[in-house]
Amino acid sequence: MKLFIKLASVLLLAAGFNTQANTAVVQSYDDPYKMMEVLVDKTFRRIAADQSKIKQNAEVLRTIVTEELVPYIDSRYAAGYVIGQSVKLNTVPKEEFNTFVIAFQNYMVGTYAGVFTQYTNQKVIIEPGQPIDKQRKIIIIKTRVIDPGKPDINIEFKLRRMKDSNNWLVYDMIAEGISLLDSKRSELGSLIRQQGLLSVAALLEEKAKAPIRAPEKKKDA
Repeated sequence: MKLFIKLASVLLLAAGFNTQANTAVVQSYDDPYKMMEVLVDKTFRRIAADQSKIKQNAEVLRTIVTEELVPYIDSRYAAGYVIGQSVKLNTVPKEEFNTFVIAFQNYMVGTYAGVFTQYTNQKVIIEPGQPIDKQRKIIIIKTRVIDPGKPDINIEFKLRRMKDSNNWLVYDMIAEGISLLDSKRSELGSLIRQQGLLSVAALLEEKAKAPIRAPEKKKDA
């Protein structure tokens, strides 16, 4: 079951974080439910359509993740959350922070593109849209991952309304009660405190260069 939770989680962390490096023009959405519907539909349809290419070269998945998912992630907010209290962001040069965000993006794109190698036409159902108060800045959208012959998996996506805009972007996901941003903060926090943002960024860039491959399946104890 863990495998399919990771498969759904790619909708958040596989994309890493949207950065200035991604300059493609993408459509914005003031309806977060519509944005999630389009995001899920386009991503899974493209993976299904490109299966023959993917089987020949798994690096195709890196491109799909980057083009379809990255533009709909709130990059700077999520990156700042992962860094947390490891360093005082108001003391970090802007260039150093941007370097970390891009490195983290590249690492996560590669890591979770590997999860998509396991895609076998699972279906993702998004809860029906609901009216949203104009004052709300944060919402949660519930989804269900349906895999024939296995229990459904419930996934919650957190979205926030962008400042000075009605556009919504994803910034976190909760699976099995665990926030993925919380888990990444826990994983990287101590490294950032000990080595600094640039050192951790360099480490993530090195890991990002690894070829796309399916995640190893854990053997039962």
